[in-house]
Amino acid sequence: MRRRARGAGEVVEVGAGVTSLQEGDHVVLSFIPSCGRCPSCAMGRQHLCDYGSILLGGRQISDNTSRHHSAKGEDLGTMCLTGTFAPFTVVNEASCVKIDDWIPLDKAALLGCGVTTGWGSAVNAANVQAGETVVVIGLGGIGMNAVQGAALAGARHLIAVDPIEWKREAAVSTFGATHAAASVEEAQALLAEMTWGANAEKVILTTGVATGELIQPMMGMVSKGGRGVVTAVAPIAQEDVKLSLFDLSMQRKELVGCIFGNANPRRDITRLLRLYEDGKLKLDELMTRTYTLDEINQGYQDMLDGKNLRGVIKY
Repeated sequence: MRRRARGAGEVVEVGAGVTSLQEGDHVVLSFIPSCGRCPSCAMGRQHLCDYGSILLGGRQISDNTSRHHSAKGEDLGTMCLTGTFAPFTVVNEASCVKIDDWIPLDKAALLGCGVTTGWGSAVNAANVQAGETVVVIGLGGIGMNAVQGAALAGARHLIAVDPIEWKREAAVSTFGATHAAASVEEAQALLAEMTWGANAEKVILTTGVATGELIQPMMGMVSKGGRGVVTAVAPIAQEDVKLSLFDLSMQRKELVGCIFGNANPRRDITRLLRLYEDGKLKLDELMTRTYTLDEINQGYQDMLDGKNLRGVIKY
C-alpha cells in the first residue's frame, strides 16, 4: 500500500485470499479491524470485533507473523496492526474500509480513529437527542468531534470545556458549541445557571488521559436519568474511581464506556465522509498542520503543547 496520509492510502498489491479489495482501491485504515463474522460484528458492534484482542500484538491477523522488519532483519510490531508511520505498509483486509477515490486521502485519514471516535461518542454512546444539553470535557481531536456530533444531533446547549483558549474559541466559532468553559468548575457554574440546576442530559469525557478523580465531577454534571460517557483512555492499571454510588442509583444516572465511538467502521466511516462531502462535517478545519515523517517528533510535541487539533503526516 502506498501511504499518502496517516490512516488512508491506495492499495498497490493484494495477496492470496483477499476478496474485498483490488489494486488501485482507496481505503481508510480502521484502528480496530472488523471481521464481520464474530458475535460482536454479527450484532452490529464492529468496534468490539474479536480481532481487537490482538490489536497491540503488532503481528499479522492471518498468521501471527511480521511483515515489517528493521535494517538488521529484526521483526517489528505495528501499532494497531496498521503501521501508518511508513510510506508503505502491509495490513489485513479486515483493517481496510474502501472509500470513493475522489475523497482527499489526507481528510479521509482522520476517520480512521479520532473523528469516528469523537462523533460516535456523542451520536452512538451518548445518544444525544435534539434539544438536550450536552457537555464535552477535553477538546483534542476526539473531543472536538464529539462537539461536532452533538451539534449535528441537535443539542440545544453544548458546553465545550478545555483550558486552551483557542480551542474553546474554535469549538464555538467553527464546530458547533454554544458555550465554552476553561475548567470543569467553570462549566458546572455555567451549566447550573443555564439549566436552572437541572444539569446536562449527556456529559462526555474526552480528556487526553482518564483518571479516577475526573469521574465524580463529570457525573455531578449529569441530570437525573442522564448519561455520562467515558471515551478518554485511562492507564491500564487505573482501578480507583471517585463516584457517588448513592447519587448514581437514586437519580438513575448511567455511566458508560466508549471505544471507537461505539461505531461500525464499515458503515460509519463512509457515512461520515458523505457528511463531509455535503459540508456538514468539518474535516479541513481539523487539520491544524501537516508534517513530513522526519518531523514526527515535532508533531508529537505540538500535540502535547496543545498547538493542534489534528496533525497529519503526508508522504
